[in-house]
Amino acid sequence: MKKHNPTVVLIHGAFAESASWSGVIERLHDRSLDVVAVANPLRSLPGDAAYLRDVLAGIRGPVVLVGHSYGGMVITEAAGGGDNVAALVYVCAFAPEQGESALELSGKFPGSTLGQALSAYPVTSGGDEFAIRPDAFHHQFAADVTRAQAAMMSATQRPVTEIALTAGLPTDTPAWRTIPSWFVYSDEDLNIPVTLHRFMADRAGAKGTLEVSGASHALSVSRPDAVTASILDAVHAVAS
Repeated sequence: MKKHNPTVVLIHGAFAESASWSGVIERLHDRSLDVVAVANPLRSLPGDAAYLRDVLAGIRGPVVLVGHSYGGMVITEAAGGGDNVAALVYVCAFAPEQGESALELSGKFPGSTLGQALSAYPVTSGGDEFAIRPDAFHHQFAADVTRAQAAMMSATQRPVTEIALTAGLPTDTPAWRTIPSWFVYSDEDLNIPVTLHRFMADRAGAKGTLEVSGASHALSVSRPDAVTASILDAVHAVAS
């Protein structure tokens, strides 16, 4: 029954935006689930998490909280100690321990080529902001979508600040320590090496893992069926 179903809250990561969840949202709506795709500010980890907490506070009932890429940092910080987050789903996402940053984790194992695909420029609030260069976006971020679709994603990407990527997780209670988690990731992710995905899922004691063969970092765009399947596993666990 729908009244027992949680709300699915989706958090995009760096170099993406909330419409990157469109294929997943369509499939979740087909299951009569309520969905909120949050516009992640990508300014700082504490600030982004505080904004997400504000969104969560306005939702009644249980939540399945889903993060992609850097969005995994945000959900791990925001959901710790929260009341209504019943499950976490990490989609090609970071699942940090206290003090770990996205930048630190991405270099824990070999395989990430993101650094050489970035352009950087200063922002008036201080520090630098990063974006993926248009000429590198298709290969680096979304190799398994069409060139035209990758060009659209590149043009609409939301840059992220350096401080957001280099800040360690503040909380001493990462959400995955107390909240059941599911992981879905690709074996050809060029941003976050698959070895790291496996490590984080194992460390979190994931209730379910799904490794998608031949997929890119943009898993919610290129493989929405796989992402939706992992979210539904979490939804069914919460609803039951």
